[in-house]
Amino acid sequence: MRIAVTGKQGQVVSALLERGPVAGVEIVAVGRPELDLVDRASIRAVLSQIKPDVIVSAAAYTAVDKAESEEALAFVVNAEGPTAIAEVANELGVPIVHLSTDYVFSGDKPGLYVETDATGPVSVYGRSKLAGEEGVATANPNHVILRTAWVYSPFGANFVKTMLRLAETRDALNVVADQRGTPTSALDIADAVIALAKRLCADSDQKLRGVFHLTGSGEATWADFAEAIFAWLQVKRGKVVSVRRITTADYPTPAARPANSRLSNDKLKQAYGIVLPDWRVSARVVLDRLL
Repeated sequence: MRIAVTGKQGQVVSALLERGPVAGVEIVAVGRPELDLVDRASIRAVLSQIKPDVIVSAAAYTAVDKAESEEALAFVVNAEGPTAIAEVANELGVPIVHLSTDYVFSGDKPGLYVETDATGPVSVYGRSKLAGEEGVATANPNHVILRTAWVYSPFGANFVKTMLRLAETRDALNVVADQRGTPTSALDIADAVIALAKRLCADSDQKLRGVFHLTGSGEATWADFAEAIFAWLQVKRGKVVSVRRITTADYPTPAARPANSRLSNDKLKQAYGIVLPDWRVSARVVLDRLL
C-alpha cells in the first residue's frame, strides 16, 4: 500500500514516515515547494503522479495565535488546501484521511464531545479547520475526518519538548490548570491512521466513513501534563521542577482556547476497534526517547 501524506516537517508526517515501514506501508511525504496548499495546480500534479492508494491530509496552518492576524492565509491553508486535496482524491478514486482538531468546538460542554455535537470554534484557527472539514466532506464522500488534540511527539515543536527545554534553566513553571483535554502522541496517531487506511481500502462500508475522534485515553489539564513530564524527568535525570497552577486568565493569548477539549473516542472504537493507549503510557514512550 502507498499512502501520500501532505507536509514534510509535521509531527504526524514524521511519525508516519517512521511507522509506515514497520507496518509494511510505503509513506510518500509531499510538501513545499513541490506541493503547496495555496497552489491547487501543484496539488493535482504531485498527487496524480504519486498514484497513492490513500491520501492523508496532514499539512496545516497551526500557529493558533498568529492566525488571529493572518486569517486569510489560515483559511487558504486549512480550508481551501484540504478541499483541493479531497477533490484530487475523488478524481483518483481513493479515500482521504483528513486531520482536524478539538478547536472546532467552543469548549463549553461539561462532558466529552461526540462527533454529532454542535461545533462552535472560538478562534480563527478553529474556524479555518472547521471549514476544512466541511470542504473535504463535500469534495469526497470517501473520507475520514479525524479530530485529535494536544499532539506531541519526539518531532517538531510541541508541549513536551517545550517543557523539557524550559526545565533546563528553571526549577518552577507556571502552567494553565483550567483547560482540560487529552495529550495524544503523534506516534499513536500514525499507527491509527495506517490501520484506518488499510480498512478503507479493503472495505466500502459507509460506517467506516465520516467524522471520528482520535485522542489518547484518559484526560488531564496542561498542569497535569506538565507534572507528569517533570515526574519522569526526575526519574531519568534527577532534575526537580515544580508546577505552579495558574488560570487561563493569568496567561492571556491572542486566540481563545477551548476550556474543555475532551473528545469521546467511542465511535472510532465501535467502527474500527481502535483505542489509543492511556496518555501517561504514551508520554513515557516519547519522554524516554527525548531523554
